[in-house]
Parts: sequence; structure tokens; C-alpha cells
Amino acid sequence: MPGKLGRTSKERNALLRNQASQLLWYGRIETTAAKAKELRPYVEKLITKAVNTYDDNIEFEITKTDKKGKEIKATNIKDGPRKLAARRAIMAKTYDLQEIKGFNEKKSAYKERTKDVQHPLMDKLFNELAPKYAARKEEVGQGGGYTRIYLLGERRGDGAETAVIELV
Repeated sequence: MPGKLGRTSKERNALLRNQASQLLWYGRIETTAAKAKELRPYVEKLITKAVNTYDDNIEFEITKTDKKGKEIKATNIKDGPRKLAARRAIMAKTYDLQEIKGFNEKKSAYKERTKDVQHPLMDKLFNELAPKYAARKEEVGQGGGYTRIYLLGERRGDGAETAVIELV
């Protein structure tokens, strides 16, 4: 039996997951007002998780030997336990979107640009959005309020109230 948004829980979760992924990737989507209001707390919680853990990194040095037998010291950075847990929790609640090839971009340039990125949406969330919102949290002293909803009016076909939800 359908519940909220006239869908079963599996359908509703898939819808929220898809819309959250699209919103985080594009920064703005157009949908119905009811879906936007349902999506807002879902996305806010994901962003809050990222903001609280984005700087939990572990740096460590490794020594490698090259072909000539010369030892090279390199510094690697990996996620700390809190960030890794948050990343996995967010990945469970979003779909993994792939980087889009530019219109006039050559295939080789696209491959070069995306070779180190395994999860583009997670990279964008932890490397772009989270630091931006953390800085805003420091300045304004306000955590949350990462999304904004504009009501657009009724849709022509069925009269459903439409809205735009965007990242602030």
C-alpha cells in the first residue's frame, strides 16, 4: 500500500536517492513541491555528515624503490575512520553519478581528467561542497540551511504545484 508521495517505501527511497544525487551533482533541480519538501531534510542530513567529517584525513609516509634501486619517500593521504564511515553512509543514500564528457572534449582528455576519480559525486561533496559550507558555518555560526525551495506555480498538464530546490 502506497504511503507518502503516493509510493511504496522502496519506490520513495529510490526517488529520494535519485533526486538527492541529482541535486548534489547539479546544484538545482525542478520537481513538485511535495517532493522538494520531502527531499530537503534528506539532503541536509547528507551535507551535514560531510561537513562534520570532510577534514578527517590521515597522512603517512611510504618509501618506494624505483627501477634504478633508488629509494623515494612519498606522502600519502587517506580517509580517517570518521570520514570513511560518513562517506560509506552517504554512498548508501545516493547513486554514484559519473563525470560527463564535455561537448568538444576529446576522449583522451576526458580519460586523463577522470583517471583518478572513482566516485565523482563523493569527491564533489567532500572536496567542494563540504569545505564551502564549513566556512559558511564558521562565518555565520549557522549549521544547516543548505537548500532553498522556490515555488513556481501549477504545472500545466495536471495542476501539480512545481518547485525548484537548489543548494544555497
